[in-house]
Amino acid sequence: MNVTRIALAALAALVAYFIVGGIFFTIPAMKSEFAKYPAVYRSGDAMNSVMALGMLGILLAISTATVIFARMHPAGAGIKAGTWFGVALAVFTLGSFVLHNYMLLNIGWRQSMLQGIAYSAQWIAVGIVISLVYRA
Repeated sequence: MNVTRIALAALAALVAYFIVGGIFFTIPAMKSEFAKYPAVYRSGDAMNSVMALGMLGILLAISTATVIFARMHPAGAGIKAGTWFGVALAVFTLGSFVLHNYMLLNIGWRQSMLQGIAYSAQWIAVGIVISLVYRA
């Protein structure tokens, strides 16, 4: 494993994660769903006070995913492998986060469905970007 390639791939994937998330989470349907649950979700101002911790958490998750990819493909792999890896990450997120939160939080099915779509797109993008950057 090449630590420099892992770090570059993780940083590039972090950027992709936030770009895709920025696109999805600013869609009016998503914003209106979050607005339905003010007791569950922080306001924009309140979120800003903990944003750094959230970004650190995502960086940790993406860095771990990058190490897993590097262990699976030490010499790197193509976009097809990255797409499948991203799909695997998305399925993991659907089970461990989206469906779990639907059970745990008092939110509607539509909110969970929209989050599932957004998070799946984000993690598939992460897998693809990791595969494009982590190359020999």
